[in-house]
Amino acid sequence: MTTARYYHAGCPVCVSAEQTLLNLLAPDVKVEVVHLGEAPSRVAEAEAAGVESVPALVVDGNVLHINFGAAIADLK
Repeated sequence: MTTARYYHAGCPVCVSAEQTLLNLLAPDVKVEVVHLGEAPSRVAEAEAAGVESVPALVVDGNVLHINFGAAIADLK
């Protein structure tokens, strides 16, 4: 089973991307949604995974930056 992490900050861009993108993934992909506004302690984790802005989807070490909602630096 593939595991993915969707990082976002709760802005309208992030929420819209979440609703659209996550419905396109295969049903066997397990997705963890990480709201960095509610879990600021995980910003360093997102950075370590290669996330430079949110919303972003990380799958198997590959980062897909979806639009530009906020720079990861703005969430620190």
